[in-house]
Parts: sequence; structure tokens; C-alpha cells
Amino acid sequence: MSIIQQIRDKAAWLVFGVIALSLLGFLLMDAFVGRGGRGLFGGNSTTIGTVNGEKLDYVEFQKRVQMAEEQYQQSGYPMNEMMRQNVQEQVWNQFIEENVLQEQYGKLGLSVTPKELDDILFGANPPQDLRQQFTNEQGVYDANAAKAAIANLRKQKDNPLAENFNNVYLPALVDARLREKYASLLGNSYYIPKWMMEKMNADNNQMASMSFVGIPYATISDSAAEVKVSDSDIESYINKRKEEFKQEPSRSIAYVVFSAAPTAADTAATRQGLENLRNDFLASNDPAAFLTRNNSDIPYFDAYVLKSKLQVPNADTIRSLADGSVYGPYLDGGSYVLAKMIGKRSIPDSVKCRHILVSTQANTDSVAKLRIDSIAAAIKGGADFASLASKYSEDPGSKDKGGEYEFSSQQFGNLAKEFAETIFYGTTGEKKVVKTSFGYHYIEVLNQKNIELGYKVAYLSRAILPSVETENTASGAANQFSGESRSAKAFEDNITKRKLNKLIASDVKPNDVMVPGLGASRQLVRWMNEAKVGDVSEPINIDDKYVVALLTEANKEGVISAAKARPQVEFVIRNQKKAELIRKKIGNANTLEAIAAANQQTVLRSDSVRFNSPFIPNVGQEPKVIGAAFNKDNKAKISAPVAGNSGVFVIKVDNVSAMPDAGINLDEQRKAMMNQLRQMGGFRSMEALRKSAVVKDDRAKFF
Repeated sequence: MSIIQQIRDKAAWLVFGVIALSLLGFLLMDAFVGRGGRGLFGGNSTTIGTVNGEKLDYVEFQKRVQMAEEQYQQSGYPMNEMMRQNVQEQVWNQFIEENVLQEQYGKLGLSVTPKELDDILFGANPPQDLRQQFTNEQGVYDANAAKAAIANLRKQKDNPLAENFNNVYLPALVDARLREKYASLLGNSYYIPKWMMEKMNADNNQMASMSFVGIPYATISDSAAEVKVSDSDIESYINKRKEEFKQEPSRSIAYVVFSAAPTAADTAATRQGLENLRNDFLASNDPAAFLTRNNSDIPYFDAYVLKSKLQVPNADTIRSLADGSVYGPYLDGGSYVLAKMIGKRSIPDSVKCRHILVSTQANTDSVAKLRIDSIAAAIKGGADFASLASKYSEDPGSKDKGGEYEFSSQQFGNLAKEFAETIFYGTTGEKKVVKTSFGYHYIEVLNQKNIELGYKVAYLSRAILPSVETENTASGAANQFSGESRSAKAFEDNITKRKLNKLIASDVKPNDVMVPGLGASRQLVRWMNEAKVGDVSEPINIDDKYVVALLTEANKEGVISAAKARPQVEFVIRNQKKAELIRKKIGNANTLEAIAAANQQTVLRSDSVRFNSPFIPNVGQEPKVIGAAFNKDNKAKISAPVAGNSGVFVIKVDNVSAMPDAGINLDEQRKAMMNQLRQMGGFRSMEALRKSAVVKDDRAKFF
């Protein structure tokens, strides 16, 4: 009965509470951010990074990561490579934010006093996990029960959960409250005056009519010498906009893959292996031992699965098997499986029961048996079950609830076998004494719901794996290619010669564990971090393939190079040069008709240009032209040439008028805008604090 034991020994409320607070921390972090161990042998330093001179030690970082991973695992999250990277990023970001925010807390005098912490734990609005665990039968939070449980936990100095409570749970509560205070201070500093809303509303209700000539950039060929874009042009452009063109350290590779995935022969061999075991499986009387002895990938589940919950391939065929019959081998994903029907019986989908536990861990077996028999006799004689449970049961998870529990059939395997069989296989109203590894239970089955046929099935499963021959063939081909491709030129030549498929992975960060197209591949990233441009790797085994890579690019932190920026900015700079040529061609012309005639264009008109929309009908998005349409100077004469998104425009404003405001409530609009600013305030402040912080990230040296 492991669930009861977890409640008993592991303080589940604390485990889930820490997870909840961690998630809350990340949510609060979002309000601000919007949006192993090689280094130990590479030098004496164990500093994994610094923020404004504050060091984070490798051991401390790993301790935080391990604790976070355990919390996620206890909550049922799979701890794969991607999840591990996410956890490491979360811990690293928390470290950065702790440091930059602590400085702000100090400047502002923000703190959480012991009295305030008590109010957080035991006041009117306790953490959700405490509220759930310590709410009484009347639905009221029992602060005294929570105090008693926490006081008891704090006495257990050698209990890891006590350490977790003091070092993780409470600091998380304090940090969450400090973030709330800081966000509140920022949010309440925003103010929009009434006159500003009135001005914005008046501007947004303006509409202009105008005549214009647009000279598209396409009238000048991209190949014209005057509009050629040099590297120096790009460098000049990005140097004026360094914030827009910052880059993190990253590296890029070209690579080829040699598959070591199972072949058709490997697949056939796996199937035949199960075929050879079919008769032995049929004859076996101990399915659990047989599966263990034959290394089944699916362990034996000694329980019945309801018809509606039997979600496996060929489920209908398996359900129709006679007891003792075997079906298969059949494919299930990347495995072949034999299914043996062990038995069928009707079972409920959910059960409500109650029990009284006398522990054999706190009492001798004979004392526990004598006490449970006395309790059973008292109840049969008319004593109140709930009262006796409250007084004598040694299961703290249920004693204050009259000993009651509700379980679904899916929890069968999490309970002690004897306990589970009693409540699921028994009948409503049945009462009996049962012994489990926890002690003696007096159990009553109160209710069973949704009874249907259940099936106990043993699955002998074998994954389809590559043979030694398949592995050796792939490994040999990769080694031969790598050995003959020790330079960039040889790498490219051999790809062409062997007609291999060259793949690209760009902008891989030093701390990444995933390479696009390859999945979890930290070993390859480590090689990339140490290699020089032009280096070719030895074969690297990643899942069911061998990879040989060529490092093609290594980008340092700072402003991106002209070559890398060219795809982003070349057309912008080219259009700037075209705009200058068009301006010169327009010259001193002072009428739209003259400009149109000189450039083989026509004079166009737009009668519904809105100040609050950058769109010109039949032209497109042109915010600069829209701005010029509401410039009073352009009503008396034609405008200066305006370099827009699609070309150069010259306009003449015919009229500007005001549209009705459609009954807009300016006070409500003002409040909505202030709320939006408050919501963005945390993000913008955190972004500014992170930008101003001096952060050094050396994690890549350790992982």
C-alpha cells in the first residue's frame, strides 16, 4: 500500500508544495522575463559562472539542479535530456535573477519578516498545497494542524525533507513574496494623464485624403552598380544598430549520418526470437518469473485492466483470447510482443473504502494482531468505525477522515497487493482483517462503481535492436569517411564522391544538449565547443547513428559579422541606395504630375488614410507615408520624397478631418492602458536589469 506509505513517511504535501512553488517561481519569473563536470579536470576553478561578480559554484549549481530534477520526477515528469536542459536553464536564470533582484530589494528596503512568513503559512491565504492538505471536514483551513505538522518536521534534523523545507520551500515562499512586492511597487508607479488619452484619441480619429506618386524600388535593377552592397556598407549599418545585431556565442556544422538503425534482417531476427519462445510461454505457469527470465521490456503487471482501459495494439484480439492462450508476435512501436491471457474477472473502476491500520513497524506482530482483532470485534459489536480510526489508526493520511480512501483501478499497482485485492475483488459491505507489509488492517468496502470485465495479460516484449553486424557496418563506414576527410575540402569532396547527404546545423549554443536534426547530442556539442573552424570530428555515436561533423563557423559573443548579417540587411541597404538615386532623379520637381511623368508612374489618390493604421489601400504597409499625410506642411505643397517600404513616395495632402469617436469611454481606455503597462512593467524592468548585469556563463566548460 505504497500510496499510504508515501503519505505517512514522505510528507507528500511538502514534495508537491515545493514543486508548486517552483512552478509559481517560474510563473512569477515570466512576469519579469516575459517572454557533467569536465571543468573539474580542466583547471582549479569550480566557478560555473558569475553575475555582477557573485560566483556560482559547480557543486552548488548541481545541488540545485538535482533537487529540481527530483521534484519534477516526483511529480511524474520524465527526466530526459531535453528536460534536464530545461531544468539547468531554469536554475541558471534563477541564479541571475536572484542576484540582480536582491540588489534592488536592498535599495528599496524590501524584506519578509518572520511574522510575515508565519502569516503566509498560517494566515487567511496559505500556499495551495498546505490548504489542500490541512483543510478539515468543514472545508476550513486548519492552521493549527499545519503548524503542528511543520513543527514536527523541523524537529527531524536528519530528515532530507526537513532540509528541503528549510532550504527550498521556505526560501521559495520568501522569494515569491519579494517578487510580488517588487512587481507591485513597479506597477503602481505607472500613470497616464487624462490629457494624454484625449490627445491620443483625437489623433487616432483623424482621417486624411491625399494624392501621391509612388516610385517602386523595383524600377532600379538590383544588379545596378550604384546599388551594390559591400561588406563595409553592412558593417556601417549594423555598427549604428549594435543592440539589434547582438549575438550569443554559437557554432555551426555540416555533418553526415551513417545509420545504425535495425535492418530488415534485424527485425526478422527479433520476431523469430519471440516465435522460438512462444511454446515455452504457453506452457509457463509463472508469467512473472518467465518474463523476468527472458528479459521482457514490459514487466509483469499482476492486476486486471478494465476493458475500457486496455489501450494496446490488437486489443480486441487479445481480449478474445482464452485463458492461457498466447497471441503474437505483433508489432508495438519499435518492439515485437507476445501477449498471454492470464485471466478475466469483473472489477470496479473505482472503490471507496475505509480502514484502520495497526503498524507492525511501531508494534510487534503479536501485539498488532491482538489489537486489530480487538478493533474488529468492537466494530462488529456496534462501535463507531470513524471514532476508532481517529483514536487507533496509525495511518495519518486517513485517520482524521474516518479511515476513508477512494481509489481508481489505475492505482491498483501502487497499493499493497493484499489491500488492493480486498477492496477491488471483494464485495460492497465486506469487512475483514488483512495483513500487508505495513501491518494489520481492518478494512471495510464502502462502495464500488462502474463494474466491468477486466483482463490480466502478460506481455513478453523485445525491442527491435540493431545486430552487431549492423553496428559494425555503420561504424566502419563512418570511421573510413572520417579518416579520409581530415580537412574541409576532403570532407566536401568525399560527400560528393560517395553521394552522401550533407546536413547543416546552425547557431548551436555552448550549453545546448540538442543539435537540430539529431536530438540529444551533448557529446557532439562538446566537440564543437573545442574544435576549430575546418576541423573534422571522429565518428560520434548518437542514438542509432554515427555522425561525422565539420565545424564551419564559430561566432563569438558580440555584434554579428557582415557575412551573417547580409541575408537580413542587404535588401534594406540596397533600398536605401535606390531611394537616394530616386530622390536625385526627382530633383526640384514641384508637382506630382511632373514627378509621375518623369518616372513613368501615375498620380494616385487615397481618401481614407487613418492615423492609427499604417496601411494604404492598394499599396500596403507604409507607416512613414502615413505619418507624412498628417503633417500640415504637406497640405500647402508637395512633400519631400519619403523612403517607404516598397518605394519612394511624394504626397500632397488634400484634407484632414476628424471622425466621430463612437462613444469611446476614455476613462476605461485609460485604466486598461495603465493595467497593460503594469503587466509589462515587471518584464521590462527585469530585461533592463539583466542587460545591465555583467554575466559570465562558463557552464559549457563543465558539461
